[in-house]
Amino acid sequence: MMRADRVCEWCGGDMPLAARSHARTCSTRCRVALHRAAKRNPLPIELTTRDRWIRRSSTKVPLTAGDMPASSTDPRTWSSYKDAAASSAGVGLGFVLSDVDDIVCLDLDHCLDPLTGRLAPWAAAIIRDAGTTYVEVSPSGDGLHIWGRANVRQGRRIRRPDGTAVEIYGTGRYIAMTGRRHGSCPSILADLSAVVTKLTA
Repeated sequence: MMRADRVCEWCGGDMPLAARSHARTCSTRCRVALHRAAKRNPLPIELTTRDRWIRRSSTKVPLTAGDMPASSTDPRTWSSYKDAAASSAGVGLGFVLSDVDDIVCLDLDHCLDPLTGRLAPWAAAIIRDAGTTYVEVSPSGDGLHIWGRANVRQGRRIRRPDGTAVEIYGTGRYIAMTGRRHGSCPSILADLSAVVTKLTA
């Protein structure tokens, strides 16, 4: 017997009625396939299955997969992950945050030593609070992007006393993607509501 309220993250089919609450796939076969895909591509499936991908120039200008100007507020200029990844426009990928869901990104500036990999204590505390979620190194090599879910309808920039900043975005922006996983973080999106509340209090 299947349940229609949850679907398998690999095949898109309904989950078995007896599936555990944390199960992500409908069968062992799908679980193995999802695991193998995650090893090849660290990006969470919650991102790669949404048609909100763009290309970006070296100066962070958003581009379509066809190398035309793109917009973080115009869905007509976005592509599937497959099409954007196959494009040679610009220098890399970007994912567009939209109010159609609750996917958010916390952008931590200048918190990572690119030579040693050492993390600033304030950033380590935020990552600890974020829990089990996808984190990747930003294009600069010295920042981090923490991905997850929360209700963020207006972006915030929180300036720290040492001059660094934490930016919180949930809609109307695109985030440059590198696919450079930070540490051993998983390819999933966690609930970041408590972290966002703490940072914006």
